Amino acid sequence: MPKMKTTRGAAKRFKRTASGKLKRKKAFANHILTKKSPKRKRRLRKDYVVDATNQPAIDGLIPYK
Repeated sequence: MPKMKTTRGAAKRFKRTASGKLKRKKAFANHILTKKSPKRKRRLRKDYVVDATNQPAIDGLIPYK
């Protein structure tokens, strides 16, 4: 059986933690930042863990990471 291909877009967006969970960035942090409050922009800088309900779908996109 051939190897599965990694979805390159997903590989660039998600990183695996030591315990096997997936980290992701928040959306809406790239442009039109002048109208967003400093508190909101600070929160957008953090990494977040992918919700457990979405993790199996993303695991299929990045099988070897």
